[in-house]
Amino acid sequence: MTGTQGTASTATGRTVARRTVVAAAGAVGLGAALVACGSDDPADSAAKTPADDGANGDSGSGEGGSGGQGEVLAKTADIPEGGGKVFEDKGVVVTQPTAGEFKAFSSVCTHSGCTVGSISNGTINCPCHGSQFDAANGSVKKGPATKPLPATAITVEGDSISLA
Repeated sequence: MTGTQGTASTATGRTVARRTVVAAAGAVGLGAALVACGSDDPADSAAKTPADDGANGDSGSGEGGSGGQGEVLAKTADIPEGGGKVFEDKGVVVTQPTAGEFKAFSSVCTHSGCTVGSISNGTINCPCHGSQFDAANGSVKKGPATKPLPATAITVEGDSISLA
């Protein structure tokens, strides 16, 4: 087969098969799309705060007043002693291991990225594969997860629990 059908000329005068040009263009487009998607590093998304989404603006409520304090997640009475509550939309789970002691961790299971589902008997439980984490410190109590849940900073002021 001879002729120019299925070929393209380059700036250097070389003749290149059309599939080579299409493949190169596709690779460039794919590379641009992957860059636009961002990082797969969980630390990048874990470091994101409500302020990054514009959710930490001044609500005019007069609450907080500490400049960097985040939005109120819950009232202390909403977090049962020995249990906790998952705030899936915020990516955080708040626990009360002992009376008056509040802890917070990422709500994303370190095994395969599922959202933890419940807190009972001192453990944060993942419904996907059965991993359990200590509600007091986030450490793994039962696998398959091998890494603890990362701590999340919160503040307790009066009866309000807020992202720090």
